[in-house]
Amino acid sequence: MRVLTQRVTQASVTVAGTCTGRIGRGLLILLGIEATDTAEDIDYLCGKLSRLRIFSDADGKMNQSVVDIDGGLLLVSQFTLYASTKKGNRPGFTRSAPPAVAVPLYERFIERLGEVAGRPVQTGVFGADMQVDLTNDGPVTIWMDSRARE
Repeated sequence: MRVLTQRVTQASVTVAGTCTGRIGRGLLILLGIEATDTAEDIDYLCGKLSRLRIFSDADGKMNQSVVDIDGGLLLVSQFTLYASTKKGNRPGFTRSAPPAVAVPLYERFIERLGEVAGRPVQTGVFGADMQVDLTNDGPVTIWMDSRARE
């Protein structure tokens, strides 16, 4: 399971002209799901995301989490995080989980992140053509993979 997380001052996602999720200051989380992902991957990433200290404290140091600042969470599914560009110029997505596997994991991720962070999670629509609008703050962008715990 992979996430690309951005510290934002605002973010929203729109599907077919309708806003499905919107936050102010907080985290925009792009989530990629692989067919072999499990509840352990979900727990690991949700814990890391809720405790990730990338917001400035009173001294201007990145020392506060999204929970500490009472920030928002916006989760958007993004199968392209598992793109393979090894061969040719057209990315392959065979490592991305098919919807039958990915949807239940995505729904569990939303539920678990809300539990761990103690706040509702705004979302896009799984599998939809989405337009994401954001203001990256910093910019701060963090890549995490539940299998490569760096």
